[in-house]
Amino acid sequence: MNIHEYQAKAVLAKYGVPVPRGHAAFTPEEAVAKARELGGPVWVVKAQIHAGGRGKAGGVKVVKSVEDVEKEAKRLLGSTLVTHQTGPEGKEVHRLYIEEGSSIARELYLSVLVDRATSRISFIVSTEGGMDIEEVAAKTPEKILSFSI
Repeated sequence: MNIHEYQAKAVLAKYGVPVPRGHAAFTPEEAVAKARELGGPVWVVKAQIHAGGRGKAGGVKVVKSVEDVEKEAKRLLGSTLVTHQTGPEGKEVHRLYIEEGSSIARELYLSVLVDRATSRISFIVSTEGGMDIEEVAAKTPEKILSFSI
């Protein structure tokens, strides 16, 4: 099963995990309305596709004005985002996640997935990475912890 970031954050919030406020948007006008609803002064406009590497591919942008929210929404919606996980054909962007900006003191990596070989829930965690987790895995695999429950 694949779910978008905004859907995953809704599940986390439902169970009391603190997540930044945000809303899905399907049009540039809706993106602007959601940004105004969140308030500013910083927003993150995120393409919602089922693939990692969105940030490096230009699908995640930090903006500081409602006008820039609209500009990024127009650029992303209907575009094809090509990442290392999509292959050269890419994936078309049909929705965005407009999220309030956050001050980042420390970036951590957490992934939860179903290991199909063992039918167990697996966690992958690291104090390094974020957007560059693949590079961390290749160069310093000892900085990544994985376990199953």
